[in-house]
Amino acid sequence: MNPKIREDFPVLKKGIIYFDSACVSLKPRQVVEASNEYYEEYPACAGRSNHKLGNKVTEKVEESRNTISKFFNAKKPSEIIFTRNTTEGINLIANSFDLNGTVVTTDKEHNSNLLPWIRLKELGKIKHKVVDSLQDNTFNMEKFEQILGEGNVKLVAIHHTSNLDGISVPLKEITKLAHEYNAKVLVDAAQSAGHHELDVKKLDIDFLACSGHKMLGPSGIGCLYGKEEELKKLNPFMLGGETVKESWIDRYELEEIPHRFEAGLQNYSGIIGFAAAVKYVDKIGRNNIHNHEVKLNSKLTHVITGLPVQIIGNRNAEMRGGITSFYSKMDSHAISLILNQSNIMVRSGAFCVHSWFNKHKIKGAVRFSSYVYNTEEEVKVIDDFLNSRLLKMLK
Repeated sequence: MNPKIREDFPVLKKGIIYFDSACVSLKPRQVVEASNEYYEEYPACAGRSNHKLGNKVTEKVEESRNTISKFFNAKKPSEIIFTRNTTEGINLIANSFDLNGTVVTTDKEHNSNLLPWIRLKELGKIKHKVVDSLQDNTFNMEKFEQILGEGNVKLVAIHHTSNLDGISVPLKEITKLAHEYNAKVLVDAAQSAGHHELDVKKLDIDFLACSGHKMLGPSGIGCLYGKEEELKKLNPFMLGGETVKESWIDRYELEEIPHRFEAGLQNYSGIIGFAAAVKYVDKIGRNNIHNHEVKLNSKLTHVITGLPVQIIGNRNAEMRGGITSFYSKMDSHAISLILNQSNIMVRSGAFCVHSWFNKHKIKGAVRFSSYVYNTEEEVKVIDDFLNSRLLKMLK
């Protein structure tokens, strides 16, 4: 990876080693500048005010929608709905899709792709079935087909890349099989959108949700992709300004897609910054990003394998992309605090995958997650730290 990339991230001048990108990625100056441009140049309302500033915001928002649409290779920009994050995108489907049947997830879903389905199950609106992973935490296709064969599966809601262990599922095969059983597929792409090529047409995905903040973009912005024919079937669960063409005292006429799903004044600064992040990622290339992360993770895995700890998931770094999670006899939060004392920043705890940790009776883990700005030199610093200070504590 080009070392000049690090110059785009001002916070790195603080001397930090940031390996918590699976939670929130750092922001390059290009994204910050694009976001600030809204507040400095045209801080008005899109789609409503008929003046120069309002028209400029509308133009920039639709430009951003077009940029993000191309990033995922959607057929039309109108298939991109702006949301606050992946969580809102998943909840939009959970509250708008006709789910009179079974929803299938895995045993490694983030709370955002688990809790909405548990709630609907508690309300008696759906049945919920879980595909247990194989021993190495990879996807169990045989179990998946068995559940589909049991009938009446309406939706498969599944992560692309797990935030627990970095392992990705075979999306194309999953989608093909789900469609053979007349089930739709919703992909949680929070951990993959900024790291893997995602062509929604080639993969034949019905819905896909992602967050800007995990792929160099601002916080509080994300998107939901949906096939046009599927979006037309959804009933908006949030209504208000911008969602209708006309309203009367006793009725209303919905706006066209995607605006019928974007209620209220939007995060215009975030939308514009999100598009800038997409352009930044595209310029580097997602395959280049993935290869860089695997290279770093291979070295990091070699270091961690020498410690008295247990790596979660497949031990092959290529299977885990940019993520390495491990647990030991020592409290995970204590380890992260010790690392923090040396400006090494990681995640600790259950990573919002409490269900997996409870299932396996593990209290928590430490997660290293890399991105475009991380280097081999940083891994060497981590190596020296782990083998000098932490190894003594773990023995």
